[in-house]
Amino acid sequence: MEISIQRAVDVVRTPRVQQLEGMFDVPPSMRSEQTWRHRLDLPSHWNIGVIVGPSGSGKTTLAREAFGKQLVDRWPWPLEQSILDGFPASMGIRDIAGLLSSVGFSSPPAWVRPYHALSNGEQFRVNIARTLAEMPELAVVDEFTSVVDRTVARIGSAAVAKAVRRLERKFVAVTCHYDVIDYLEPDWVYEPHTTKLTLNRGADGSRGALWRRPPLALEIHRTTSAAWQLFHTHHYLSSHLHRSAQCYMGLVEDRPAVFTAVLSFPHPNRPGWREHRTVCLPDFQGIGLGNALSEFIASIYAATGKNYYSTTSHPSMIRHRSHSPRWKLIRRPSFGGRHALWQTAWSRLTASFVYCGPSRPQEARLFGIKTPLLAHERAQAPASLHPGDPQSEMDSEVGGTQAA
Repeated sequence: MEISIQRAVDVVRTPRVQQLEGMFDVPPSMRSEQTWRHRLDLPSHWNIGVIVGPSGSGKTTLAREAFGKQLVDRWPWPLEQSILDGFPASMGIRDIAGLLSSVGFSSPPAWVRPYHALSNGEQFRVNIARTLAEMPELAVVDEFTSVVDRTVARIGSAAVAKAVRRLERKFVAVTCHYDVIDYLEPDWVYEPHTTKLTLNRGADGSRGALWRRPPLALEIHRTTSAAWQLFHTHHYLSSHLHRSAQCYMGLVEDRPAVFTAVLSFPHPNRPGWREHRTVCLPDFQGIGLGNALSEFIASIYAATGKNYYSTTSHPSMIRHRSHSPRWKLIRRPSFGGRHALWQTAWSRLTASFVYCGPSRPQEARLFGIKTPLLAHERAQAPASLHPGDPQSEMDSEVGGTQAA
């Protein structure tokens, strides 16, 4: 696709303009003109593209010329009503909730707020969700990630890429930031200032390997209930935390990101452990950190020889666990209970699972969880470290690192 763009404006030669012409030897002119020529030969099948380059390189002008009305920056939102009321009237609440969750904004308590009450990171994700809702065929977003810090930008880009590909949409990010490219894993990248088009698709239509999201280190620590204060406002149910909960926190780049709490489950026939709370802060949602921490904690409690149970109503978590070999569905999604968000008698869809993945006895002991020794460990361990000895319970609260 050949694109030739010319822009011109009249110059009013005021005294200041004439002074500038003399100071900087600018040729006098009654018009200022710019011309760009681009060749944008895109693959026949693609989901994500990026137009990237420095300010003034013509990114927005090119995007507007190539994609027309599909180019958006941000949407008008109701001044006082919740963001839910800003989505198309034809969308049901479950569709809106699913779309918000898919772009990494999975905090229902924040959904009832008006747009202006959200953080910059939350506004960024809400605008992306609205764009996907309003423009299902092709969405082009200008100034992509320009208003958020770079950690949020990278994680948000990964969440958006997952959503776009899962929905089989077409999405173009127009940005001056190169750091989001690996996280978007685009099918093509165009740089207007060099007129260079780089394709990430094979001749057979398969995705290439030019850009891949780097692994993200999740540093896991045992913590106290005091850490819940950082997370409780973003949980979709009650903000109450049981006083006997055992608490864990995941850090990303030394920043608190995700939290899980565990309770003992004293069932007369099948005692075990129960996941009490798992919540991820909005800036880190959408790339599976909640599931990563949840499964790691399940694996260390599974090392005690008891079952680890979890009941959730979060759509993304239900979808993940339903397809994961690490979880077994023990109660299919069904309705029940009072909906805490709207305080009505609406039913809430929940599903129950039991963890059936691998256990991590060594990591469990590092977190101070008492576990039975394995056969080869029992043969090698001194008598003082056999189960039942008080010394077998380790006091360390230093966590490990998990890739997400």
